[in-house]
Amino acid sequence: MEEEQKQLPFPTMKFSQTRYKMFGVVTNRNLPGQELIEWHRERWGKSEEVHSVMKADLAEGKLPSGDFGDNAAWWGIMILALNLNALMRQLVLPKEWSTKRLKAIRFGLINVAGRVMKRARQLFIRLSGGHPFADLLIDIRGRIMTLAQAPP
Repeated sequence: MEEEQKQLPFPTMKFSQTRYKMFGVVTNRNLPGQELIEWHRERWGKSEEVHSVMKADLAEGKLPSGDFGDNAAWWGIMILALNLNALMRQLVLPKEWSTKRLKAIRFGLINVAGRVMKRARQLFIRLSGGHPFADLLIDIRGRIMTLAQAPP
């Protein structure tokens, strides 16, 4: 038994003649045990997906400095950007855009060419008249304004 346990990279326990892999879930959620296990199984792979977004879309794999403090500040800003992106996809973007990765949102919406104009103490963004995302950007702007007026 000890010999077999040394070969396996995870803890096991033997019941009758069958050996089972053991793992535990620690949480502060107030759910019945079976419901908690089902919720945990549905989440499998999500942390890897988030890590992939951090690495590919937010340059997590390329720290800017050899200094720990600089890298920690950069990491905090990157996590803030990740969370703001998740909130915006959930609350502001239409359903067809809510599943897109940040890279697609950046090239489809954020990097739209336009001219920033300041006139009569107001800020305007001028897009070309026939731009395919003009109506979408106006709709998104309206949703952001609705969020700004919502009670806390």
